[in-house]
Amino acid sequence: MKRLIIASTSTIHGSVYLEYLLPTLSTFFSSMKTILFIPYARASGISYDDYTSIARKAFASINIDVKGIHEFDNPKEAIQNAEAIFTGGGNTFELVNQLYKNDILDDLKRALENGTHYLGTSAGSNICGVNMMNTNDMPIVYPPSFKTLGSIPFNINAHYLDPIIGSTHKGETRETRIKEFHVFNETPVLGLREGSWLEVAGDKITLQGNLSARLFQQNKIAVELESGREVVV
Repeated sequence: MKRLIIASTSTIHGSVYLEYLLPTLSTFFSSMKTILFIPYARASGISYDDYTSIARKAFASINIDVKGIHEFDNPKEAIQNAEAIFTGGGNTFELVNQLYKNDILDDLKRALENGTHYLGTSAGSNICGVNMMNTNDMPIVYPPSFKTLGSIPFNINAHYLDPIIGSTHKGETRETRIKEFHVFNETPVLGLREGSWLEVAGDKITLQGNLSARLFQQNKIAVELESGREVVV
């Protein structure tokens, strides 16, 4: 049975890395001693070692050790043998590019389908969807495909922002961009606001956190989903 935490962000305003999620993660990973960290998205362009150190410090507070996938000679075996897996945020294009380059996308998908506990934040959440086409990131590299894990039957737009009332900004809103996507694509999109996450248990997907999320479906009016509600598309 799939067991996933899919979070919009690793860090909310006024907190340190993963702090707001730690009570949930402490329970979610309660039986695990180690977590395999995938730092391929390279948040802010930092090195794999530096990124892994940040994740390691956060999980040390709940007595879980973190090992970076780049520390293993064989990344496929690292995923296959992992107690639990965490993919951090950063650039989704580079994350997906590295998953394909290292030939581990299918291994990761199988691990999650077989019940390996998984945490994704930002880019690490984007890859849980059908594809990565609703990322906000710049296309700094060109992955072989936009297809991702398909662990949930819709896409994630992480860090979802609502239009600012009274703003004079004339650029496109997130909602506008998603409407453009739905001209050519049927895949539903969930706008996940900061501090919100999805808890996946098998086929049940539940919105958690203090905020609602916005669900977009082709040829339908977008709807707000309240926290605690099951997401059904």
